Amino acid sequence: MRLSTVILPIDRWREGGRDKWLRAEELGFHAAYTYDHLSWRTFRDGPWFGAVPTLTAAAAATERLRLGTLVTSPNFRHPVTLAKELISLDDISGGRFTLGIGAGGSGFDATALGQEPWTPRQRADRFAEFVPLLDRLLTEDSVSYEGDFYAAHEARNIPGCAQRPRLPFAVAATGPRGLRLAARYGQAWVTTGDPKLYENGTPEQSVHALRGQMEKLADACAEIGRDTAEPDKILLTGFTPDRGRPLESLDAFVDFAGRHAELGFTELVLHWPIPDSDFAADRKIFERIAMEASAQLG
Repeated sequence: MRLSTVILPIDRWREGGRDKWLRAEELGFHAAYTYDHLSWRTFRDGPWFGAVPTLTAAAAATERLRLGTLVTSPNFRHPVTLAKELISLDDISGGRFTLGIGAGGSGFDATALGQEPWTPRQRADRFAEFVPLLDRLLTEDSVSYEGDFYAAHEARNIPGCAQRPRLPFAVAATGPRGLRLAARYGQAWVTTGDPKLYENGTPEQSVHALRGQMEKLADACAEIGRDTAEPDKILLTGFTPDRGRPLESLDAFVDFAGRHAELGFTELVLHWPIPDSDFAADRKIFERIAMEASAQLG
């Protein structure tokens, strides 16, 4: 079981932002991710910085920590321009970058460019075209493509990724089409659990729902003859009925992590504590979990 963190891009780099990424590396986290949004939920009217510049700065400041997005989506990204930025990030980080990628939602990103928000079906349709095209752009020197939503004309991406054949994808999905994309293109699969259970569900119901998602991923892998053990399974915590309780003590976290390790999760991602928010947590307990929990999980 790997432990990682997600650092929301809310701090000026020279006023605490850099320090968090350096501390994440010192604490021994496997990876540190950030959200790739233009703004997000209750943080909309406060500071919020861009994911790519933030990760570029983090890549230059750290040495061992894996870096990534949780998650990038088609809401305001185009595969051609995104591929160029990803190849650059992978190079600057020395091959330490993972792309978390999802279909996107109906939040502020969905209308920031002046468009009407897409329906779930429209988001799934775009995602089904976005991922394969991005895969090609990151593995081929020159790509031409004409699809229903995206096009590329002799798009060149030389010299390609530092990681071969390309940087890893962590595909966020719960529906059948997204899970098939995760099975075919993902080096990892990402979930936040069942959102319908967040308000009134129980931890037991959440574990049952996650088990069902795991089974559906296994079915999607079986369809293409892939070993379901091959992709990593990542749980972005904080969105299950447990909410912040796993971060109340080391024992509470070890119990939470153990239950999810039994389901097959290989990586848990914890939000870096943010006071007076849904991600408020005792910083000392958070750091103790980072340093000691893995040894107890085995």
